[in-house]
Amino acid sequence: MNKTEAYIVCQDLFKTYKGTELEVVALRGIDLEIMQGEFVGIIGYSGSGKTTLLNVLSGLDKPSSGQVRIGHRDLLNMSESDLVAFRREEVGFVWQSPARNILPYLKAVENVELPMVISGQSSADRRERAMDLLSALGLEAKATRYPDELSGGEQQRVAIAVALANRPGLLLADEPTGELDTRTADDVLKALQDVCVDFGVTVVVVTHYSGTSRFTDRVVQIRDGRIVAELVSQASKRRPDQLVTREYLVVDRAGRMQLPLDSLKALGTTGRVRIDADSNQIVLKPEGSDS
Repeated sequence: MNKTEAYIVCQDLFKTYKGTELEVVALRGIDLEIMQGEFVGIIGYSGSGKTTLLNVLSGLDKPSSGQVRIGHRDLLNMSESDLVAFRREEVGFVWQSPARNILPYLKAVENVELPMVISGQSSADRRERAMDLLSALGLEAKATRYPDELSGGEQQRVAIAVALANRPGLLLADEPTGELDTRTADDVLKALQDVCVDFGVTVVVVTHYSGTSRFTDRVVQIRDGRIVAELVSQASKRRPDQLVTREYLVVDRAGRMQLPLDSLKALGTTGRVRIDADSNQIVLKPEGSDS
């Protein structure tokens, strides 16, 4: 599989959580394709469904309906034991808190080796792989330090190395910059960008950080359980050294589209949509305005 093929495919994905008295729809018909080796950010307010989507992609949660495929695997038709093997062998995960990613009583290199110990790799292979990863992430000189001897950004880079130890095809990160300052957050996102390129791994990161689009191939925005827009950063034609971010609204397979909040405010509570046959443009009109 190469970068021109869809590695992750979600079609009409729904996830509903049922309580004793309340039913919450976390995902509402998600349609998403991510290419092999692509670096994609997922942004949205708390409760928008972005973490639920990440849990579905990791096999930690099963959707209520729809389709989700990663590589050649159909996650909806996998047994629980197959899902456990999938998470262990094919998915790397980086959590927001470094304490969830690395053990405080192991050195950096030992933390990176641990997943390979569990998978039964030889001592020599483990050490070589661990040092290669730490070197790629700029931590070779700190391989023998314990987590409390590392900064927060360095701990997250060790966590990235741990997640990549068993050569997964997919690396998922849930708010990896949530506890970091802006400069350190940029360093972690740059590290994720580098491993995406250097190791050919597909990276999906959930974040609130507004600077994410400078490092990713694109950013997907989720609101109320639906994908509403994509943000793509490209070099400016006038200033090649500067990035210009463009926002594209997303229309799903059923023809549904959510408008930005400022457009909804301009329309009021209701409005009209007209398709101009001559220009093939969609025209939005506030209620009461002329046609």
